[in-house]
Amino acid sequence: MTHSPADQQYREKQAGALQTGDYLYLPGNGPAEEITGIELEHDDFGVPALVIATTADGVRTRIAFGSAVPVGEPGTVSAGTVVTGSADVVNEPAGEAPDAGSEAPGDDAPEDGLTADSATAVVVPPLPAAPPSLNGPTAAQLALIPAPSGTPESVIAAAAEAHPGRNGVAVLSERLVKGVNTKSGSCLRDISDLAHDLFIQLQDPDNALAVADLLNVLPFDGNRDRWASVERALALSSFICRELGQEERAAVYAQLLQVPDSLETDPFRARIAARVRQRALNEPNLYDKEIFRSIDNGNREAEREWRLLRFESLLFLRAHGGSETLRPSELDHRLANELEAVRT
Repeated sequence: MTHSPADQQYREKQAGALQTGDYLYLPGNGPAEEITGIELEHDDFGVPALVIATTADGVRTRIAFGSAVPVGEPGTVSAGTVVTGSADVVNEPAGEAPDAGSEAPGDDAPEDGLTADSATAVVVPPLPAAPPSLNGPTAAQLALIPAPSGTPESVIAAAAEAHPGRNGVAVLSERLVKGVNTKSGSCLRDISDLAHDLFIQLQDPDNALAVADLLNVLPFDGNRDRWASVERALALSSFICRELGQEERAAVYAQLLQVPDSLETDPFRARIAARVRQRALNEPNLYDKEIFRSIDNGNREAEREWRLLRFESLLFLRAHGGSETLRPSELDHRLANELEAVRT
């Protein structure tokens, strides 16, 4: 990965997206502490307002739901930044409060585990941070997504080596093996395109899933442009797993794809967004006019490109479980037809 050492040790996460196993920097300059429990407090309107994170040593930290807080890796020490945004953080020890002059345990402990090699090691993306949402998968469900077998670059290189002489795969892989940057929208699009090519053109579901999982483990960061590539990978992965008979794993990808739909905390905006989303699901653009025009003109290449876009739209609908106008059974039938058409 092409992240700087600072990115490897410190990053911000919305308080509402914290989960057990994250390492949170508490107020002060101590090391990141592991979160062992998460509780939510709602306001009088039933909207999440406060996140209460309990760390391994029993300290309870209260954080405003929409605040950004610093998280990192085990053993890393905060560089003075405590919380950004409007976080309201208060430490509440579970037992007796320590004396005012006492030092936090472990402040003077040497960081023997940190070496020069580990500071520059390639970082493999972690499993996604599942926000506290009824639509989000559980930790047990997330465990159905296998960890990458090596670095992202090695996964991509292995997929390309399985198909020598294929120009499309070669062009994408040559760009990506130079360094995967998950903050780059074009890089995420290339990975998503590679996964689609591996499955649709080369009929290689195993390598397609392995490549897509490089994106599937990325949480929604609020950037819709970057999320579009992750969304494509999740919809494709859900379809592949259903084709392979892995229904539980397919459901996990579908849930991850829908997590951003439940992050709006304002009740009115959430209702409006739900109506707009349902209308889009009920009236999807399936490019019928463009496909028929290409057929009439005898332009097979243009027809195939439009059918690929239709296939992606159907994948998205199927990952949502269909809509009020398109049932899952009908979507399965249409997906099979489109897949055969673009492969022919």
